[in-house]
Amino acid sequence: MGIKNTSGLSGKLEFGFTANQKVLRLVASIDRFEGKWQRIEETKGKQLAELRQIATLQSIGSSTRIEGATLTDKEVAKFLGALNITRFESRDQEEVSGYRDALAIILEKHADIPFRESSVFNLHAILLKPVGKDQRHRGKYKSLSNSVNANYPDGTTKVIFETTPPHLVDKSMESLFSWTREQARGKDIHPLLVIGLIVYEFLSIHPFQDGNGRLSRLLTTLLLLQAGYGFIQYISFEHQIENRKKEYYRALMECQKRRKPGKAEDISDWLLFFLDCLGELTLKLERKSFSLETADGYLNDRKRKILAHIREQGPVKLADIAGRFAQDSINTLKKDLRDLTTAGLLEKTGRNKGTVYSSRP
Repeated sequence: MGIKNTSGLSGKLEFGFTANQKVLRLVASIDRFEGKWQRIEETKGKQLAELRQIATLQSIGSSTRIEGATLTDKEVAKFLGALNITRFESRDQEEVSGYRDALAIILEKHADIPFRESSVFNLHAILLKPVGKDQRHRGKYKSLSNSVNANYPDGTTKVIFETTPPHLVDKSMESLFSWTREQARGKDIHPLLVIGLIVYEFLSIHPFQDGNGRLSRLLTTLLLLQAGYGFIQYISFEHQIENRKKEYYRALMECQKRRKPGKAEDISDWLLFFLDCLGELTLKLERKSFSLETADGYLNDRKRKILAHIREQGPVKLADIAGRFAQDSINTLKKDLRDLTTAGLLEKTGRNKGTVYSSRP
C-alpha cells in the first residue's frame, strides 16, 4: 500500500513497519468482509431492514451519550416514536432529534453530499437546528477557542487536547477539503486510510463551536457509504465508540502529543483504533449474517416478537418465553432462541435450567 506524499497530510500516514503491517491486515480484513456483505445485500435486502432500524437507533443514542446526554436507547426510541413532537423537554431530546435528522439525510442521500465546506455547514446546521442555545453558531465556523473534552457519566469532564485557534480554522479546513479532492483524483491512498485521516483532522481542528464530536461520527458514516462500505448502515459505529470511549479518547490524546508545527505527526494510534473498531463491527455483522445466508425467514413474526419481548423485559429464561408464547411448543421456542443466539442477536449465559437470554447490541 504505497503512500505518495503529496502534502503534509499524507505524511501523517507514513508509519513504522509494525504499525503498517497491522494497518494492512485490518484493511484487508474489512475489505474481504465488505465484498461478502455486498452479496448479502443483493439477496437479503428485505431482511436487512430491521438491522438498519436497530443500528440507526443505537447510533442516535450512543453519539449523543458520548457527548454527555443521558437518554437510554429505550428512552430515545420512545421519544422518537411519539407522533407530532411539537416541543422538547430537555437538551438531550433536542440533540437526539437533530442527530436523527442529519443521519436520515446521510443514509438516504449520501451519494449526493460531496465532502466540501457547504455540505459540512449544512449538516452542522441540521444537527443543531433543534438545539435552542446553539442557534447563533450553527452552520458556521467557531469564533471562540474550544477544546476536546471527555464527558463521563458521573458528570466529570477532562480536557483531552486543545484545538485549532479560530483564526486558523478556515485555512485548515480548506487544506483538508483540498487534500480530500486530491486523493479522490489520484486514488494513491486506500479510502479507509483517507477516511481515518479526515476524521482525525476534523476532530483536531474542531471547526465548530459545538457539535464537532457528533458531526465527526456523521461524517464517518457519510464517507464510508460513499467509499462503498455499505455495511456501516446496518451496525452502529457510534455504539462501538461509546463502548470503547476510554480507548477513543486515549488514541486521540496520544496523537495530539505529536501535533506540533513543523514536525511529522504520527497518527498510527488513532488509525489503528479506527480500523480496529470497523473490524470489530464486521465480526459482529458476520455473526448476524449467519441467519441471513442460511435461512430465508431471517426474522419471522414469532422470532421478531420474541426478540422484541427480550429487549423490552431484559434477560429471560426459557420458562419466561414459554409462558409468554404459550401457543407455541417448547421445542419451537428452543429453536427460535438458538437461531437468534447464533445470529448474534441474543446472548446466552448459564446452563440447563439456569440459562438466561439477553439482547445484544
